[in-house]
Amino acid sequence: MYAIVEIAGQQFKVEKGQQIYSNRLEEKEGTKIFLDKVLLFEESGKVSIGSPLIQGAQVTAKVLEHLKADKVVVFKKKRRKGYKVKNGHRHYLTKLEVLSIDEKATEKKASKSSAKKAAAKTTVKKAAAKTTVKKVSAKTTAKKASAKITPKKASTKATAKKASDKSTTKNKNV
Repeated sequence: MYAIVEIAGQQFKVEKGQQIYSNRLEEKEGTKIFLDKVLLFEESGKVSIGSPLIQGAQVTAKVLEHLKADKVVVFKKKRRKGYKVKNGHRHYLTKLEVLSIDEKATEKKASKSSAKKAAAKTTVKKAAAKTTVKKVSAKTTAKKASAKITPKKASTKATAKKASDKSTTKNKNV
């Protein structure tokens, strides 16, 4: 039995009892974590593939320790130019041990998460309704403002025409 799980933005193939290294997680050493981003689950030849996740599937793991990886040396050089730069870094890692892989998680946990999702959806719908009301009111104020501006433009054009007519009559008299 194995599963493919997403942990901290990376995908891992995990089996029960396996120890893996992932990017640093914020949990303390010795705590159990529940990974619910299960992408694929296989048990005795039966493969379940999520789209993108398998609903109810869960992997339980224990944080063993936080550590640093081996040093990575970054050396840059441009030949015949006298340019040499040596840098390096060490990645921060978390060592995890997979305790169990469950295809169906307990119903209590699933119901809590579904209730949270439903509440989030209703708040999103309310926010969308408010923005549409604001957009409509903004459009009406823009129309009113443009209606006020257009007569002024016409009057300025009329005065400009009158001024140009006066200048042309002066030129004819000369």
